[in-house]
Amino acid sequence: MRAAALPLLRPAPGFVLGSLGVGLAAIMVLAAGVGAYEVSPGRVLRVLLDGLGLPVGAVDATDAAVLWSIRLPRVALGALVGAALAVSGCQMQGLFRNPLADPALVGVSGGAALAAGAFLVFGGGVTAALGPVLAPAALPLAAFAGGLGATLLALRLARVDGRTRPETLLLAGIAVQALAGAGLGLCQSLADDHTLRSLTFWLLGGLGEATGSTLAWVALPLLAPLLGSGRLAVALDALQLGEAAAGHLGVDVPRLQRQVVVRVAIGVGAAVSACGIIGFVGLAVPHLIRMAAGPGHRVALPACALLGAGLTVAADLVARTAVAPAELPLGVITGLAGAPLFVVLLGRVGRGEGI
Repeated sequence: MRAAALPLLRPAPGFVLGSLGVGLAAIMVLAAGVGAYEVSPGRVLRVLLDGLGLPVGAVDATDAAVLWSIRLPRVALGALVGAALAVSGCQMQGLFRNPLADPALVGVSGGAALAAGAFLVFGGGVTAALGPVLAPAALPLAAFAGGLGATLLALRLARVDGRTRPETLLLAGIAVQALAGAGLGLCQSLADDHTLRSLTFWLLGGLGEATGSTLAWVALPLLAPLLGSGRLAVALDALQLGEAAAGHLGVDVPRLQRQVVVRVAIGVGAAVSACGIIGFVGLAVPHLIRMAAGPGHRVALPACALLGAGLTVAADLVARTAVAPAELPLGVITGLAGAPLFVVLLGRVGRGEGI
């Protein structure tokens, strides 16, 4: 006879969130200091505390200039992007009740990529007309609009008899994603060598263009999946019992669907517009959190935000230091780390172990 399986012991939620918070703070301080110009963690903290107006004594002017103008905007953008992608993935998996659901399933990534490709190939005149002040924001705005538009199209296609069923939305998102992929391929075939190279590197993802102004443009949209996620946690937990049971428990399922999809579209659209397509963060992080802290969304959502932020900042640190002075695309690093995990998860499903 097989021995009975021992119950899985999980750490307390407070311990999980506290550990992730400390880890995130540590990796952000480390990432801010590592680079061609090294800044020790102590000096990084001194600059940060000085920026908060606390009395820390004299601060090196070069340290402050490097951190505030280059490193800190990049680290902060990476943390926000990772948190938005991870929380979006957790919400999508809860909404579809499918552990392999991904934020890209509603078409937002494909729509943003298509809009960015079309802008790079055909929008040269628009960039020139905008001038040097607004021109840098044109590509992110185009990508954001494309991602949001693709998601709204998927929602419209999935609405049948006044209702939007998760499986119909999933199929509509796949159709929109395929259509966007075909349009992007057309743009690539019409692009010249320089534009094609720019588009390819943008699609691979990276934080190399992060600045304070970029952060200011996208910070609020990136927070969309995070804001109010605590209120969604109870509804998402109830939804795991099925739509009928959730409805009996007082959950307005159609409203919940719209809220989650629109939040994900805004957050992921902003992430793609700021740094291109970053794969596997929204898919892998929720699984890691559920294995550590259980399936409850009250803990899973904030834990996903912390872990997604930390892993993205860490991956960007590897991307810009592994082959310095050159820089690897961030999407390549997250793909190299996430793909093996995805294979392991598929193996668990195949053996009937769940995820």
